[in-house]
Amino acid sequence: MAVVATYSDSQPRRASVQPLVDLVAAGMSDVNELILSKAGSNVDLIPEIAKHLISSGGKRLRPMLTLALADMFGYQGDGHVTLAASVEFMHTATLLHDDVVDESDMRRGKLAARKLWGNQASVLVGDYLLGQAFKMMVDVGSLEALHILSSASAVIAEGEVLQLGAAKNIATTETEYLRVIEAKTAALFAAAAEVGPVIAGQSNAMKKAARTYGMELGYAFQLVDDALDYGGSSADLGKEVGDDFREGKITLPVVLAVARGTDADRKFWSRCLEGESIEDGDLEQAIDLMKKYDALSETVERARTYGANAMKALEALPAGAHNDALGDAVAFCIARVS
Repeated sequence: MAVVATYSDSQPRRASVQPLVDLVAAGMSDVNELILSKAGSNVDLIPEIAKHLISSGGKRLRPMLTLALADMFGYQGDGHVTLAASVEFMHTATLLHDDVVDESDMRRGKLAARKLWGNQASVLVGDYLLGQAFKMMVDVGSLEALHILSSASAVIAEGEVLQLGAAKNIATTETEYLRVIEAKTAALFAAAAEVGPVIAGQSNAMKKAARTYGMELGYAFQLVDDALDYGGSSADLGKEVGDDFREGKITLPVVLAVARGTDADRKFWSRCLEGESIEDGDLEQAIDLMKKYDALSETVERARTYGANAMKALEALPAGAHNDALGDAVAFCIARVS
């Protein structure tokens, strides 16, 4: 098993989510059962579309964070299971909406729901799942958890609008792009982690440490995905390599390559991403430019920095198997592109 010793903590971390999976296996079994139950509806198309995406895989890292960070404090009850299912429904709804906005054809190696049932059905089923998520949050009876997750939902929607503004705009800055991924990705990781100690009745210091861990992990996770789209494989991504490029997405490797490139390079990026005029060999040229200007390697370094921040946040949380497993998850996230 791979070992990643990138971080400054005294214990090298295994690049694996398996310890985390094993620790929360019982809780995730309950989460999966609840997800399938709450995805049901008398309107046949709703469970059909929801289960298409829910059953298509994915590591379900976000709900595992909720379970692990509640279990870490010895939480007794089933509120963390309900909140974890809510988190996964929020994430699934976001994927359905994203694929419509991005005009994506594939999701996790399968045809996107929008390609099978159309954009309207995908958006409306995403809305249904969000509604179910909020109902489950209310069922838990924690106003603080409801506030955290509902706030994250609003931030994610803001992130979608921010991304629309950055789409096909090669003038997007690194600061602007990081705002997008904080809203679209890191905010839900942060909320998923924070509600664990909330449901367990922990101190503000513990909640803050958990939130910081989730936020920094979310940044790292997204930046690794950005690098993988140009330097990974379809197996790593669950979609085709270069999809971000073909969809005109402005991600950090693009931002860095554009900023460091020549006028001729910028004309290339403008034609491909702003003009949507992609020709044979353009993806290979894009990758070559990213390598020339160290855009991919620096994106990974940024991810490592966020990963190190996540590890630092864990130092404030109780030591033990759950802490170790959460650290291993950070190492796994980075190792996907190592």
